[in-house]
Amino acid sequence: MEQQMAESTPAARAGVLHQYKQADGDYQSAGLNAFEYTSPTAEKAKPHALLLIAGLSDGLCTVPFMNDLAGALESTSWSVFFVLLSSSYTGWGMSSLDKDVEELAQCVDYVKALKARENQDQPASNESCKIAIMGHSTGSQDVLHYLYSQPPNQTRPAVDGAILQAPVSDREATLSMLETGTTKDSADVVSEIFYELVDIAKSNPEEGDNGYILPISMTSRIGFPSNVPVSSKRFLSLTSPDSPDAPLEDDLFSSDLEDKRLEETFGMIGKCGRLRKSILVLPGGSDEYIPEWVEMESLLKRWETATKAGGDNPGIWDENSGVVPGVRHSPQGKRQVKPLQDLLSRIQTFLANLEKP
Repeated sequence: MEQQMAESTPAARAGVLHQYKQADGDYQSAGLNAFEYTSPTAEKAKPHALLLIAGLSDGLCTVPFMNDLAGALESTSWSVFFVLLSSSYTGWGMSSLDKDVEELAQCVDYVKALKARENQDQPASNESCKIAIMGHSTGSQDVLHYLYSQPPNQTRPAVDGAILQAPVSDREATLSMLETGTTKDSADVVSEIFYELVDIAKSNPEEGDNGYILPISMTSRIGFPSNVPVSSKRFLSLTSPDSPDAPLEDDLFSSDLEDKRLEETFGMIGKCGRLRKSILVLPGGSDEYIPEWVEMESLLKRWETATKAGGDNPGIWDENSGVVPGVRHSPQGKRQVKPLQDLLSRIQTFLANLEKP
């Protein structure tokens, strides 16, 4: 889900910027970095790591509550890494979930090796290191895609825990916008432009390495940023116009998806073997990107049912999962203090449980 810049500047935080590599040691891209939040009072390296993956258009300091999360975990045994992908900032329009999770897998490998080196004086340090991945907004699509999909010729390391925070449907958010229009255009005008874009995208499949780029003069009229080039493939994936009958890669959280689709996504988490323990799912009770017609409690129960049915681990769905009352898509400000504390408390408890044998 597309993010807007923060209303206020987040507080500065100290940290280390890491560059993570491919297995052969070559840098794939200058953008493959991860920022590790650090504490000046820490006497030794922490054994565990939480990797944060944000949403469309996000990058460092664009999601203020992630600073709050890092602060909440400062006194724990968990290091917090904000993962930058080649799709961060304005790169998402030419990227894909497959590419995102390939890069995320590289980061997981890098952090595991880093933690092993930092804690080499500890017995079985590599085995005792816990790794969790947390997605915010469209980052949740990356996390779920990491856990369930089976790309050819790609190996992804297992993680101990996974968190989906603010998992929302880009397709349903688009449909809601088509009903209301934008600040510049009426609903009729936006709908006309949208369906014209669908026709153009379907008529112009991927061409070359980067794919066909849709006219920015049109994508900006339906709410997409005016500085982001969007390929036909990513546009169709995000909006998935033939859903729910034929959902595309990004359409993972829509409320009208059939049980069969959920079996192929949530239901594959346990079978794929990339999640050692459990998943925590935290939609916001006041998420502005969830349309009014979506019954989030019922949808969450369907996700839980599919996840549990897909494996033999009874604890794969964390008991602290649930719609967090009052939480907006990216909580910040005075009115979000209590809802944010609820959100952070659930994450703290979840990570503490991952440390248990």
